[in-house]
Amino acid sequence: MAGKKAENFRMSIPSVLDEITKVEAMAEKAADKMKFSEEEKDSLAIAVTEAVNNAILHGNKQDKNKKVHINFEFEKTRLVVSIKDEGKGFNPDKISDPLAPENLLKESGRGLFIVSSLMDDVQYHFHKDGTEINLIKEKKS
Repeated sequence: MAGKKAENFRMSIPSVLDEITKVEAMAEKAADKMKFSEEEKDSLAIAVTEAVNNAILHGNKQDKNKKVHINFEFEKTRLVVSIKDEGKGFNPDKISDPLAPENLLKESGRGLFIVSSLMDDVQYHFHKDGTEINLIKEKKS
């Protein structure tokens, strides 16, 4: 008997910050489908919107001609959200530590730290045509 194929929610948005509300609505729908707790829903929404914000601002440099591609993949006990931009990429090892004393008062630079603290796993994949980040949220109950 063949295994049941996981259902996905997919969307692509132009690199415009106003589009994030559509992604947030999709994240909420995905969290409901997974029957996540309120805390898990909030964590997912914050992490997904932060990662999409980074893809728009830092990956695609707000180029309206470039897209951000978002895929919500439902597995039995976890949700995998893939967010891919069309930018040049970055080196996660070169990101400043937001908890270092010299960075504590900076207004930016905490996005990836926040995403990592809210998700169960975060993975980066670098392609010639953009950067992909996978956010993995395990269902707790």
